[in-house]
Amino acid sequence: MNDSNTGAALIDGKAFSANLVAQVAERVRALRDDHHLTPGLAVVLVGEDPASQVYVRNKHKRTVEAGMRSFEHTLDASVTEAELLTLIGGLNDDPEVHGILVQLPLPRHIDAGKVIEAIRPDKDVDGFHPWNVGMLASGGRGMVPCTPLGCMMMLKDRVPDLSGKRAIVVGRSNIVGKPMAHLLLAENCTVTIAHSRTRDLPDEVRRADIVVAAVGRPEMVRGDWIKPGAVVIDVGINRVVLPDGKTRLVGDVQFEEARKVASAITPVPGGVGPMTIACLLRNTVVAAARQHRIALPDGWE
Repeated sequence: MNDSNTGAALIDGKAFSANLVAQVAERVRALRDDHHLTPGLAVVLVGEDPASQVYVRNKHKRTVEAGMRSFEHTLDASVTEAELLTLIGGLNDDPEVHGILVQLPLPRHIDAGKVIEAIRPDKDVDGFHPWNVGMLASGGRGMVPCTPLGCMMMLKDRVPDLSGKRAIVVGRSNIVGKPMAHLLLAENCTVTIAHSRTRDLPDEVRRADIVVAAVGRPEMVRGDWIKPGAVVIDVGINRVVLPDGKTRLVGDVQFEEARKVASAITPVPGGVGPMTIACLLRNTVVAAARQHRIALPDGWE
């Protein structure tokens, strides 16, 4: 979708994710019809965090709509770490569960790292297990975290050949920043990982053909930081309070400024966000196929 006033193309995450979910549903039907296999996703929610509850409900709805089995486990915030680990052990052993996701954050008395490591790597559809992290870093075949995977899909749709491009990832989290950098390296980009403490950050960003903003600071990346013609992927989702007391969602990039300079940009909301659940469903299909040694079409591995 082009904006004739600015020349920037808006990368429509809603449309892209809807297309991906349709592909997932088609692949689920093929697995069911040809192999009598229905992929199953188990989601574990601990406590009553409102944002997490909404997210889990959306995951359940989309999982069922795609023709997959959805297994929800809602636990009280007082559940012990041992009880949670026991549940995960049972899900690891359940042949109808092909993907396991434990919704973060967890209560303080539970070690999130220990929980993530308890999930079987081939069922870790979040891609957070150290084995999957290592496979991604070394160029192996593991499960790729959902948000970076969605970013890469939208980016490659816009720029099919990324080889030789300069890319900067602003943000160094284990969930987005670091795996995104590995994905870009795999596409032969020259990659810089920057963050809030990077010296001369605006100048670093200005060198990049590809900008992925995932630092978690509202509108931190300004329009005059963007190289003319660069592609901007804004991962940030920040709720800010307006002068009238109302709130709105903004990204890590100052959108109105950046869209005047970039060749393409993801909006917030409606950009990267919708891709996360779509990629979670895709990862569950991939996990189910791998566990049963079923080959998937090109582009799915």
